[in-house]
Amino acid sequence: MTAPASAMTPASPGAGRGPGPAPGPGRGTGALDGDRLFLMLVGLTVLAGLAIFIAWPMIVVFLKSVAVGSGYGFDNYTKVFSAPKFWTIVGHSLTVSATVTVITVVLAFIYAYALTRSAMPMKWLFRGIALLPVFAPSLVQALGLVFLFGRNGIINRTFGLDIKIYGFWGVVTADVLYCFPQAVLLLVTALSVADARPYEAATVLGAGPVRKFFDVTLPGVKFGLLAAAFLVFTIAITDFGNPMVIGGDYTVLANEIYNQVSGQMNFQLGSVVAIVLLLPALFAFQIERIANRRQFALVGDRSVPLVPRRAPLFDGAMLAAATLIAIPILAVVGIVIYASFVKTWPYNMTFTLNNYTQNTAQNGLQSLWNSVVVSLMAAGIGVVLAAAAAWVVAKDKGPVGRVVNALGLLPAAIPGMVLGLAYVFAFNAAGGVMALLYDTLLMLAICNVFHYFSQGLLTASTSLRQISKSFDEASSCLGGSAFDTLRHVTVPLVLPTLISVGVFFFMRSMVTLSAIIFLISPGTGLAAATVMLLDDAGSTTHAAAFSTLIMAVVLAALAILKLVERLFARPGRPGA
Repeated sequence: MTAPASAMTPASPGAGRGPGPAPGPGRGTGALDGDRLFLMLVGLTVLAGLAIFIAWPMIVVFLKSVAVGSGYGFDNYTKVFSAPKFWTIVGHSLTVSATVTVITVVLAFIYAYALTRSAMPMKWLFRGIALLPVFAPSLVQALGLVFLFGRNGIINRTFGLDIKIYGFWGVVTADVLYCFPQAVLLLVTALSVADARPYEAATVLGAGPVRKFFDVTLPGVKFGLLAAAFLVFTIAITDFGNPMVIGGDYTVLANEIYNQVSGQMNFQLGSVVAIVLLLPALFAFQIERIANRRQFALVGDRSVPLVPRRAPLFDGAMLAAATLIAIPILAVVGIVIYASFVKTWPYNMTFTLNNYTQNTAQNGLQSLWNSVVVSLMAAGIGVVLAAAAAWVVAKDKGPVGRVVNALGLLPAAIPGMVLGLAYVFAFNAAGGVMALLYDTLLMLAICNVFHYFSQGLLTASTSLRQISKSFDEASSCLGGSAFDTLRHVTVPLVLPTLISVGVFFFMRSMVTLSAIIFLISPGTGLAAATVMLLDDAGSTTHAAAFSTLIMAVVLAALAILKLVERLFARPGRPGA
């Protein structure tokens, strides 16, 4: 799950209201100066956090890539680029990402089309199934495929097949399952924002369903399709967990970074590969944002919402298509849960709870508790920083607001593995407070916060833009300061959104792997990394148990969010 639903809104957080209302009768020059000072202090605090934990680490990782002896140069780039193996790995990454993009976008479009343009039953169930992959670490998709199609997979053994899942097609299949929810969320949004008038006009002109699909539907969502394609490409090319589990000898860029840094201790060469991986991610992110903005510009304030009508034949076809797509998602998640209760896969399929109770060499359940603690810290820190940054961007139209906006959106284009490696270089040898933070759960929480900061910022900004500026004007007229307005008006109005942002940070911190893989130590192990270590050690059923526990914790957090949303869904509240 890349973000809460509202985070998919493509408008820039820099858009919105002006710097604030004019002074009211009880507000003098001194009060305005106090408001400006408060805004400046909040803005500079947020800016300092973004500079320390985003800008500085990225500068350091670049400097590391050009460090040669006691000076700087591009010898490391020359060494990497001159190796034939490197270009083979680049080709692997691009081929996998392109293949995953095509397959995922096609399947996600069919699925989203069934959810938005048909009247098929049980849409709520299919929406839930589509989101299942975001409740677990990415490598769970690969783990499930191994249980199904591996050398000892249940399908291979049951039907006497010899499906070879390791390698290119294994990585592609796992990444398609992992990227599918993000593409569906984006395409559902694009297909939901539709104007009924062009369809009515096409019907009057005698156009049939096929003609309307190609002449009206596809042109209307072309930018949504483009945005989905580049979003999926970015996720696929930066994924680390699935290739580690199911890639075999098929190495991609994310794995090469891990091999260079953790396996061979070649930090300079690892930095070069990290910079190379960063470039296509940055490019894809920019194209995705441009496409998103164009998509929503197609719908005006006079648009008539398109409501699907019942058509038994079409609805049945859409239901069948959605079911066929949902079955593999359910099968992969279901087989992992099933394997977690098996004694010894696949030789002794006796039911057991030992996989949940036995302490393992990889810190046992301590890593799960560490993940919960880190996720709670990330939720708290992330909500405060994202809300503060969104408020600064909305109120400060000067250089501080613009820089906060730019730096706040940058993490969306930075692969998690690159950010984690940058933290190692920037803070491992740092002195002072940073030396105290390194190798702690708090540092892991901070890394997760800034890894997913862009989505939190976009969500909070969207909610702030929905608040009428008349609230600020009324507070100012009554003599309230900017702090008073923020505390007594703004925060209560956006509290449901802030809770949603907190749950988002919690959920993503529970399942992330790439951003923290270089930062963990024996004392700060996290559950997602433990799943990878257990699978690597051959303890697949223990890995399945840890995966199931992670999914249970994330689903519990989501249930709490839904409960809170119901409590806040009262008449008169924004978004109620």
